[in-house]
Amino acid sequence: MPSTQAASLLERFVASLEEIDVAWSRTDANGFESTLESVLEEPAVGVPIPIDGASLPDTVETDLDPETVRAAATGVTPATIAVADYGSVLLESDANGSELASLFSETHVPVIREQDVVGTMADAFEDLGPLLRGDQGDVIVATGPSATSDMGALVTGVHGPTDVHVVIVEQ
Repeated sequence: MPSTQAASLLERFVASLEEIDVAWSRTDANGFESTLESVLEEPAVGVPIPIDGASLPDTVETDLDPETVRAAATGVTPATIAVADYGSVLLESDANGSELASLFSETHVPVIREQDVVGTMADAFEDLGPLLRGDQGDVIVATGPSATSDMGALVTGVHGPTDVHVVIVEQ
């Protein structure tokens, strides 16, 4: 059971997701695989989720090569931090191919532990600052589906996924 502060952050995060029309599910590690199966569209690609007891379904391809990633309808990646104020997830660049899995599929499914929800972007960078200042990584800040209005009307999916479904894992 999350603390009162954590519950408040989680409520703010979910409210922000709903404001930007991002679907979400909440589960525990035991229900993770079935929750994920309910939101996947195949073919799906993904990278290992570093949450004890949470594993990807067998239908999610984890051997990422350019052809497999281009063909994927869904990409599943771990999120390092979620920002309650914006409904944003921060995705670390890694050797597993998280960036590819998050950007090339039509639907991105970021997975976040509920205790990794922080209130503000300043809180997120305070947590990630030592890693980023040490030049040991990069982070993508993703807030909802990819969108641009550079060409006039708002267009989704130009630079990344057209849909996002966040899975929040209780621990």
